[in-house]
Amino acid sequence: MTTAAQSTSPPVPTDAELQAAVVSELIWVKDVDATHIGVAASEGAVTLSGEVGSFPEKRLAVKAAQRVRGANGVADQMTVRTTSGAANDTDVAREAGEAIERAVNVPPTVRVAVHDHVVTLSGAVTWQYQRVAAGRAVHYLKGVRDVFNLITISPGIATAGIRAEIGEALVRNAQVDGRTVTVTADSAGMVTLTGTVRSWGERRQAEQACWSAPGVLGVTDHLHVER
Repeated sequence: MTTAAQSTSPPVPTDAELQAAVVSELIWVKDVDATHIGVAASEGAVTLSGEVGSFPEKRLAVKAAQRVRGANGVADQMTVRTTSGAANDTDVAREAGEAIERAVNVPPTVRVAVHDHVVTLSGAVTWQYQRVAAGRAVHYLKGVRDVFNLITISPGIATAGIRAEIGEALVRNAQVDGRTVTVTADSAGMVTLTGTVRSWGERRQAEQACWSAPGVLGVTDHLHVER
């Protein structure tokens, strides 16, 4: 006999239901042409294949799949379609270098290399937001097929109390249930997340909260997305 006090969890979507939901989400995003994107789902893992018109469109497609309920991982096997008259590697390298120089939140320690329209960023920065800003600066350049962000974080002084600061940030974040997430940190600034979250988006929010803390050099995410 069930009572009003009992609660039920949302049913776990089947592979077919998850696949259909991802396809619908891709169609919903107006900056993504879902016509040439293939979607497969297996036990919560989503694989995207096919072609897209640009690197930003590729990233938007991945983010769309990640926020679908029931998706606990997304494999990106999409390629960026090349068109006649596209910029060559020299053009991409020049524009990428200029974009990095113009970005006020990217230090001059960041370096750019381009091969086969793939941009590789290297060097060291002090904060995660600088690393993210460098990647964002080159994402929307014409001719870019992919971006490898190999920039490392090397803060001058690691701040004490990393674990406490991250824990407080998770409690403040309305998109994360801090009660189900455990944070550990060592003296070298390496942070580990364990526990459960309700969605891939919540998992990303927890990671971002860690990267926002001073002194964090790396984040290992062992969070499990409940299905």
